[in-house]
Amino acid sequence: MSFPSKIICLTEETVETLYLLGRSDLIQGVSKYVERPPEAKSNHPIVSQFVRSDIEQIVGMKPDLVIGFSDIQKDIARELVGRGLNVYISNQRSLQEILDQILLLGRLIGEESKATELVHNFSQKLESFRVKVQSRPRVKVYFEEWDQPRLSAIQWVSELIEASGGENIFKHKTGSLASDRAVTDEEIVALNPDLIIGCWCGKKVNVESFKLRANYHQIKAIQNNQVIEVDPAVFLQPGPALFIDGLSQMFGLIEKISVSLDE
Repeated sequence: MSFPSKIICLTEETVETLYLLGRSDLIQGVSKYVERPPEAKSNHPIVSQFVRSDIEQIVGMKPDLVIGFSDIQKDIARELVGRGLNVYISNQRSLQEILDQILLLGRLIGEESKATELVHNFSQKLESFRVKVQSRPRVKVYFEEWDQPRLSAIQWVSELIEASGGENIFKHKTGSLASDRAVTDEEIVALNPDLIIGCWCGKKVNVESFKLRANYHQIKAIQNNQVIEVDPAVFLQPGPALFIDGLSQMFGLIEKISVSLDE
């Protein structure tokens, strides 16, 4: 049985997974937004952005497989398939689906045992955090993925918040479409989060701007100066980063507030 030897990665999580599996040699091209691992951007040609790709460049490289993520890349996939390439688009949205995707990628490249071990380690780490926070008071968290319009956390971030001892105030709004996660200032103020986390996809968070929003002075997070920016490369890509760094970072943010609630 033969496996792909030349893979184009249209998004970051596939790149990081291939490095963790010891198969960075398979990577033929990457997204301009790849940040993990740091050396990936200089080690491989840049062939894609998230919503646009250099189709001619990719076709000319004659990859065995092109891997992307989400319905947002469906037009890129359609064009590449039309040019005769093998394309796989994943749509993982939950932490379990992310683990399943790592396993699937391992099987695709003939590294199932390594992928199984990696997933086992991530699963154990996730469970250890869930156990650690069981008896702690829940911290109410508003996670903002975009400011205009206001978009709350996608499903895997919501689950990460819960596993780290928090309560996503919009856990009923975690759909894959942006419109599914649209929220209003009135809702945010009414739900009164203890912690506000800004993680704007593609631009730096203006932490001070939250204080200027209408009636936000009524929110505990604003009153206690608990507005924090976190890295999109960790939290907004559905891959290993969530387990490697996301869990501990989220736990650290929530724990500080949890201790004060417990006093």
